[in-house]
Amino acid sequence: MDRISVDAQIHFGKPCVVGTRVTVQNVLELLTDGLSFQEITEDYYPELKVEDIQACLRYAIALIASEDIQLVPASA
Repeated sequence: MDRISVDAQIHFGKPCVVGTRVTVQNVLELLTDGLSFQEITEDYYPELKVEDIQACLRYAIALIASEDIQLVPASA
């Protein structure tokens, strides 16, 4: 996780790629829109490397993996 940082002074503490103001959320949204790593680095964020995009994915996976999910029965 050395490529992702959380700083209260940058984007209100949202996780960003280190040394940039690019949020993990922005990168994930571009990926869900179907953009390739190459398109993201060439057309949107030339300051990013493929490793930065991979770090965003790892960060999201780690966040989900650490969640404590409480299942609630559906009411009839």
